Amino acid sequence: MITPQDIRRSMIKMVAQAESAHIGGNLSAVEIVHTLYSRVLNVDPARPDWEGRDRFVCKGTASAVLYTVLADRGFFPSERLAAYKADGGLFPVTERSELLPGVEASTTSMGRSLSLGIGMALAAQSMDRPYQVYVLAGDGECQEGQVWEAATLAPALGLDNLTLIVDHNGFQAFSSSEALMPRSGASGRFAAFGWDAHDVDGHDCDALADVLLRPRQGPRCVVAHTVKGKGLTFMENDVSWHGRRITRPELAQALRELR
Repeated sequence: MITPQDIRRSMIKMVAQAESAHIGGNLSAVEIVHTLYSRVLNVDPARPDWEGRDRFVCKGTASAVLYTVLADRGFFPSERLAAYKADGGLFPVTERSELLPGVEASTTSMGRSLSLGIGMALAAQSMDRPYQVYVLAGDGECQEGQVWEAATLAPALGLDNLTLIVDHNGFQAFSSSEALMPRSGASGRFAAFGWDAHDVDGHDCDALADVLLRPRQGPRCVVAHTVKGKGLTFMENDVSWHGRRITRPELAQALRELR
């Protein structure tokens, strides 16, 4: 099975070829998405519409890592990733659920992901289906008011089949998240709303799997502390890599570092 290092290497080449952006936030989420698909989610690539499958709602700016992992799991051939960001193609920069097997939700508008996950989890409970729902949101995305409306609702509904993972990499589009809106203690705020909340190293696959697979009562929030641009020395904790495109010399350096 593909490793996090393999994912980074494949993803950086794909994004560079497409002259695309959002590299930093994709790199921070690699271990999270890898752990979900390798150790947590109950899915079947041969039956992507199987009613009993677990659902994963990915943050809108992490499509590159999601597509790379879905291809590795066999939802579609890896060769098709060459069409990433192609006009009119199946691999847009932000996911669209109608285009590809394995993509559960369209998450272009930031802040919608948790609400979508609540709807999926509530549907599972109302139809007495055992599947779990996992939502990945960015820490900058958690400034959206809709996130906190959803955060108050999930415990009230008793959604013990819902897990929110916050990719807490400390940056958003134009600044550090704290500089724009200081709000330390994310897990404590979710706990105050009634969530089973935990902090974890978001680049430690064993730690992620341990907390994601624990039994719980009510919805769970996992604040995964990550590094934006993780794995590349010239990208780590550099806010410019939210929107920058990688140059050919930078790609060469990235591939050297990812050997």
